[in-house]
Amino acid sequence: MQDIKKDIKSMTLSELKEDMESIGEKSFRAGQIYEWMHVKLVRGFDEMTNISKGLKEKCKERYDFTNLKEVRMQESKIDGTKKFLFELADGNMVESVWMKYKHGNSVCISSQVGCRMGCAFCASTLDGLERSLLPSEMLDQIYSIVLLTGEKVSNVVVMGTGEPMDNYDNVLRFIRLITNEDGLHISQRNITVSTCGIVPEMRKLAGEKLQITLALSLHATTDEKRRRLMPIANRYGLDELIEACAYYFKETGRRITFEYSLVGGVNDTEEDARELVGLIRSLNCHVNLIPVNPIKERDFVSSTHEKVVAFKNKLEKNGINVTIRREMGRDIDGACGQLRRKAIASKDANNGCHQ
Repeated sequence: MQDIKKDIKSMTLSELKEDMESIGEKSFRAGQIYEWMHVKLVRGFDEMTNISKGLKEKCKERYDFTNLKEVRMQESKIDGTKKFLFELADGNMVESVWMKYKHGNSVCISSQVGCRMGCAFCASTLDGLERSLLPSEMLDQIYSIVLLTGEKVSNVVVMGTGEPMDNYDNVLRFIRLITNEDGLHISQRNITVSTCGIVPEMRKLAGEKLQITLALSLHATTDEKRRRLMPIANRYGLDELIEACAYYFKETGRRITFEYSLVGGVNDTEEDARELVGLIRSLNCHVNLIPVNPIKERDFVSSTHEKVVAFKNKLEKNGINVTIRREMGRDIDGACGQLRRKAIASKDANNGCHQ
């Protein structure tokens, strides 16, 4: 029986050096291969011009080389945001978004195929969790976008489909690879990882002492309201969550970002703003207000512009740093999971035609 191939793009440089030596190669070969994959972003061993034919053949037999296949790209006519749908080796699909800002280009990547968290206003979770992504599959969303756009990426947001803390080990390895000085070397401070609030993993992440930003999807100011929007709130209450945020800041010195999706008539009242102030006032934090992106499967609507501004003003008057997130790509299925669901539906419809 053939051994399972190793996932070469998910290996650290030191792991690859050891592996090269174990197959009778000099350890410097690992550095060459690593650079081809993570700096020059080649799509396979055949493109590695300073590697012998013999070693290329050895590598093909021993390793899987992750390459995502572009299925679809949508470009916003409003702001140039590009949304990509990629196919994985097993036929599953993930979405990634490229956004151009004055301070540099950002890529928002997915960490899972689907999601099991069940948040009420999110399209990603409607079909449940298919599987978690490997570090290489997270990396290659960025690498593919760099190659397809011809643009550098300076900021990475792990905030697409999936719950990063539900894929903790792979996400952590991804962070170490993307920030490694021998690879793309994106600064840890330019990485943001979101979570809906899995408390044990938040505390574990704090212990890694990374300089990344942790963004917590809060979306409500009472346990009762949060439970209606986010099933995870049945496991971890707000007190526990806020304690974990304070612990993260204590361990890392990095302020927490609170993501707060404003849903019309649900969590956008003056009372909600007042409760939010009381909840987070003691923390070193920043609030991102997000007018919710409507999805056809749910009956949630965005808050009015006036309500959003009033909410922001209330927080600012109480000394809380707050921004209204610029809506990017609203005309191109901007919300997480929408493009993938369309593709799955159309695939199913096409399959149905041929039965």
